[in-house]
Amino acid sequence: MSISRHLSGLVLATSLIVAACTSGAGSPATSAPAGGTGAVTIGATSSGNLGTFLAGPDGRTLYTHAGDSVNTSTCSGGCLTAWPPLTVATGQQPTAGPGVTGVLATFARPDGSMWVTYNGLPLYYWQGDAKAGDVTGQGINGFSVAQVSGGAAASGAVGTAAPNATPAPTYKY
Repeated sequence: MSISRHLSGLVLATSLIVAACTSGAGSPATSAPAGGTGAVTIGATSSGNLGTFLAGPDGRTLYTHAGDSVNTSTCSGGCLTAWPPLTVATGQQPTAGPGVTGVLATFARPDGSMWVTYNGLPLYYWQGDAKAGDVTGQGINGFSVAQVSGGAAASGAVGTAAPNATPAPTYKY
């Protein structure tokens, strides 16, 4: 076989590997698929003392903050690093999965992205939750799992719902 055939084969193989590695890249958990056409589905899950609460498209627990009001967040700066918002692309609307009975909507953030709300309250993830079912943010600095009923879970239930949950530290922002 000639050197040019070997080089052609090598170039083709490299191109296929690069295409395979880049075509399946997904969006971050806190945002919707690119292009604004895909749906972001919010689900419901339940766990021990916390009852039924919301989970993001990746299955991770969603939280609300006691200081927030309709379409208004009191979290900024370092708080948003610890508590990233659930966002969607402009023009997208979140959809309710089975068991989600409240109103899902969005409002514009200062950076132009759209923050997802449940019954008007902004939804957050907690940086300490590593996987679906973790509820380690429960009760930290006024944050509570986002109850399907629209309320907040009792703050004293920190770490009681999941066997792998440990009481979380208090953070200063």
